[in-house]
Amino acid sequence: METKWLEDFVSLAETRSFSRSAQLRHVTQPAFSRRIQSLEAWAGSDLVDRSSYPTRLTPAGETLYTQALEVLQALQTTRAMLRGHATTAQDVIDFAVPHTLAFTFFPAWVSGLREQFGPIKSRLIALNVHDAVMRLVEGSCDVLIAYHHASQPNQLDTARYDMVTLGEELLAPYVKPDAHGQPLFELPGKARRPLPYLGYAQGAYLGQMVELILKRSSAPIHFDRVYETDMAEGLKAMALEGHGIAFLPMSAVQKEVRAKKLVSAAPPELKDLQITMEIRAYRERPARRDTLRGGAAANAPKVSQHDAQALWDYLTARHNAL
Repeated sequence: METKWLEDFVSLAETRSFSRSAQLRHVTQPAFSRRIQSLEAWAGSDLVDRSSYPTRLTPAGETLYTQALEVLQALQTTRAMLRGHATTAQDVIDFAVPHTLAFTFFPAWVSGLREQFGPIKSRLIALNVHDAVMRLVEGSCDVLIAYHHASQPNQLDTARYDMVTLGEELLAPYVKPDAHGQPLFELPGKARRPLPYLGYAQGAYLGQMVELILKRSSAPIHFDRVYETDMAEGLKAMALEGHGIAFLPMSAVQKEVRAKKLVSAAPPELKDLQITMEIRAYRERPARRDTLRGGAAANAPKVSQHDAQALWDYLTARHNAL
């Protein structure tokens, strides 16, 4: 039995909706339903009355709900106690950041932060987008930094989480130049001679953005997918070797573009083959955090709340000044 099953079940008990709870837990509804079924298999009893709407708990489900709240609260309290032993890490702020931003945006951003805000001790937790969001939802980080686009929102509850925009990111196609500085491969390609394409693995956030770009393109794009990975740095390395065209964030390629090691793969008439995303920071609202976790988070000395609040106040003020 996994603790996240209990968290899923508590969410379902409180929302009385599989779809709403799946949204709040950042999983698909089928995956959420499977996790509830796994919990029922572990319990050896039906926990949810699926014949009623809105969803209602069975008597066994009501019993487990009460016990689950106590178990999860005990785990939160225990974690707070354990973190109390890590006195040397009390002033470290944990950032959950998707891999691409961890490699491209975060290092320079922290450098600027130290120059303008002041000294800061940070811990970077690099994950895929889903797991990074779940770190924030589960209270395992102080700040989440992630991409945002209206077509692919992360659906964090605005009543529970604060947000501030840190900047923008341009996603566009790049390719290695030939000896004359011209792109080895230039879009849009031809049906009989598709261009070698270096793509993101299925499910990757940037891959979804690329699909949106291609869908909006004013001209048909002819690709032959020859390589894929879920990390932009991996695609950049292949593009630098001349293996094909890759859609890459500007923060990942600005040095290579300046050095003319990579050039745009889109001609001027195909300027729509790019998309601009926001880079956002999120945190759980302190009052909400204390209420939901019975004060355990407020007592946990993982990071000085004064330092974390001062950082957030600075980010908010800087955003408002723009």
